[in-house]
This record gives sequence, C-alpha cells and structure tokens, in this order.
Amino acid sequence: MKYDFDRMIDRRNTSSLKWDGLRRYFGNGDELIPMWVADMDFASPPEVVAALKNRVEHGVFGYSFRTDSYLDAIKDWLRRRHRWQVEREWISHSPDVIAALSLIVNTFTKPGERIVYQAPVYNFARIIEAQGREAVNNPLMLENGRYTMDFDDLEAQLSKGAAMLILCSPHNPVGRVWSREELVRLGELCLKHRTLVVSDDIHCDLIYKRHSHTPFASISEAFADQSITCVAPSKTFNLLGLHASSVIIPNRTLQAKYNQAVQAWGIESPNTLGTAALESAYRHGEEWLNQLLGYVQSNIEFVIHFLNKRIPFIHAVKPDGTYFVWLDCRELGLTRDELDDLFIHKAKVALNQGCHFGAEGEGFMRMTVACPRSVLEKALIQIEAAVK
Repeated sequence: MKYDFDRMIDRRNTSSLKWDGLRRYFGNGDELIPMWVADMDFASPPEVVAALKNRVEHGVFGYSFRTDSYLDAIKDWLRRRHRWQVEREWISHSPDVIAALSLIVNTFTKPGERIVYQAPVYNFARIIEAQGREAVNNPLMLENGRYTMDFDDLEAQLSKGAAMLILCSPHNPVGRVWSREELVRLGELCLKHRTLVVSDDIHCDLIYKRHSHTPFASISEAFADQSITCVAPSKTFNLLGLHASSVIIPNRTLQAKYNQAVQAWGIESPNTLGTAALESAYRHGEEWLNQLLGYVQSNIEFVIHFLNKRIPFIHAVKPDGTYFVWLDCRELGLTRDELDDLFIHKAKVALNQGCHFGAEGEGFMRMTVACPRSVLEKALIQIEAAVK
C-alpha cells in the first residue's frame, strides 16, 4: 500500500476531543483506548497536508469566499464518486453538517411542528428539540442482524403531519447504506404527505464492497425538488476541525431561503484553511480513500471474526458503510452502569453507549474502528479479558 495506515500517531496534547477529552468525559484519560469520537486516527492525505502547508506559508489569512474552482471540486467529486450531476448554483455553505441541520430545522419548520427521525441514530432528536420542534421517532427494525426501515410506521407518522424528515444516509451508528429501492419508497411517502427530506450524507464516501451510495436527490427531479442534502469531506478525509461542508439544494426557492438564513446567522464566510483542504481532498484524495476503505473494511472483518471466535456474547452488526461497528451486548445482561464499568473500568476501552442514540440502542455500544490494527487488536483483547 502506498499509504501507511498502521503508523501510530500520538494525538495527545493536540486539543483532540477523542484523546485529550477522555479525562473530562470518562474520568480516566491516561489508561483508556479511545474508540468513541467519530474521527480517524490516521493522517489526512499527504496531498491535503501539502496544500495546507502551502496556504499557511503564505502567511495571510483574511476573509475568503467559495471560488468556482472550489465549487467545481465538489461537483466533480459527487459526479465521479456517486454519479450525481450537481449544478454549481445548487451548492450552499455551512461550517459543518450539524450547524446546517440546526439551521435547516430553524428555517424550514415552525416551533411545535413534527419532524421525523429514525433511531437508533446520531443526535437528531436533540437538534430537533433544541429548536422547539417535536421529534417524532420512526424506529428502525433489527431483523436477522440487519436494520431496515419500518415503512408502515413511517406512513402512519407522516399521515399525522410532518414538516420534515431527517434521513441519515449512510446511517450512523448502524452502518446501513440504504438501497435505491428503500429510498424510493421513503421518497414516495414523503412526496405524498408533502414532507421535506433532509439527508445527512456526511458518511457517503465511506462505502464498502458490494454496496453503493445513492444520493436521495439524485433519484428523480421530484425528490430533488423536495429535499436538501448535506455533504462534507470531513469524515472521509479526517478534516473535521477545518469546518468545510456543503448543502445541496436544487430547489431555487428553498435555496434562496436557506442562503438568507446563512447570512442572517453570519456564517456565510468559509474557513480559509478548510477551503484549501476541501479542494485538495476532492481533487487529489481518491487513491488515498480507496486504500483507506480497504484497510478499514479489513478492520471490520477482524472485529467480526474476533467476536465470533473469542467473545461470542457480543455480536457485531456488520456495516455496509461508515467506520463504526455497532456492538450488540444484550446477551451480557448488563445495565447501563454495568456496561460502563465493563468497558471503561475493566476493559479500559472508551466506546459510545448505544442508549445515547435512542432507547432502541439500549444494550449496544458503538466502536470506531478507523485506527491502526494494533490498537484495535489491543482493545479487543482487553474487552475479551473483561468479559471473561
């Protein structure tokens, strides 16, 4: 491999939430192996690092704007990687996807209106409720080790009135890459009930063999006209601290309303280093990404094999995409506090409790496996010893 993903990089004392935040969130920062925060322990592509060095050496960091070259890099990436033909004029700005989701909820819905989400899922309910809207859960169903959508329940919820549905595609934390057929069925229900679809596609580039990501808005003009899509290179290339994401809105009326809100909130100016990183990543990072996907997929297979052979009480939900493994620990029969004690105090591995993704995640843990294999193996051995 051209890129060394086995290389250990010391991230301590870099204001890393994942590493330097351990003591604040888990109370035991020096001994824990951090596998909780959704970022990677790999260096970003060398081409991106070089572009950042070049920009830093210029020495002047004034206001910046999104150039045509920057917008074309986004366009070209989405076309090349996901077969989605996006127009330059559709691309709006946000510092990150979470900020975009909060702004979209605030802009396109009214206080008290119902917004549908699909748990167990990242903090969508918190984002919805923080804006004074009603978070309506359409829970995913776990059948034979694989999550699916409950379309009967979805139609029942939409029929009661829902201003918006927030779709996690691919899904965090369960790792589903939704099929085109699933997205068509969801989209037809949302069209029928006039529900705006907001698709969080931040993990869309992290897709494994035998799966492909379909952007919701790429399916039809009708879906594009009634949807907003959030994308970013941040998860793909480990650029989360540089705050450069994009909001794709084909509907001109919706986009004008969004852009007005961006200006009102004072977040229309992009991060100077973020723009350099985004353009370099999308133009020069594809080979690095392809090798990364092979490495992380082998990590996932390693986890599944290890659990099956040595910790059969814990079952991995095999992901189609993302760099998470969703661990079903329910056979251990432990409470939340006991799970924390097992993983944090006995195994000394910091994971995310599944209950933080909704009640449907009770008894599960989320493990981030975008790390050197040696770290992953050490963590699994420690979990094995703790379980035994």
